[in-house]
Amino acid sequence: MKFSARLWFFFSFLFCAGLIGAALYFQHAQGLEPCPLCISQRIAVVVAGAVFLAATLQDPGTMGIRIYGITGFLAAATGAAIAGRHVWLQHLPPEEVPECGPGLEYMFQNFPITQTLKFMLSGTGDCAKVDWTLLGFSMPAWTFVCFVTLALVSLAQCWNVKRLSNRNVIYRI
Repeated sequence: MKFSARLWFFFSFLFCAGLIGAALYFQHAQGLEPCPLCISQRIAVVVAGAVFLAATLQDPGTMGIRIYGITGFLAAATGAAIAGRHVWLQHLPPEEVPECGPGLEYMFQNFPITQTLKFMLSGTGDCAKVDWTLLGFSMPAWTFVCFVTLALVSLAQCWNVKRLSNRNVIYRI
């Protein structure tokens, strides 16, 4: 089956919405408090989702699909890099794990924004703790897989443009 780029962007947006929904479920229903890297990953999911939603609503032409595809790829690749760092921290030996820092709320109130962002992106000892696993993979590992999938689907839309001109697209919104 051949889907239009707009439909792929819509599916990607729904996937991002599902990831945020799952994150909120784990935080509020399961009581898992997000660490700074988790929050950074959520921001990356929201940014990628916003790109995919904009692409869906605009229904761009050939050049627009390529621009949205590359922008979505960059947002998802950034999230994958953050998730990769998170997985790396979780696999460090205990003596090499960075020290735990103050909470994000405290940092936002008492530190410059640049230092707070540096803390958020580098991670703390809280980020090395594994609270949840599925099939032996931690939540950041699954998030990494999701980001890589989103990045590949987004980048693939640059080649999906060629199919749009052939009128062989079965499903188009």
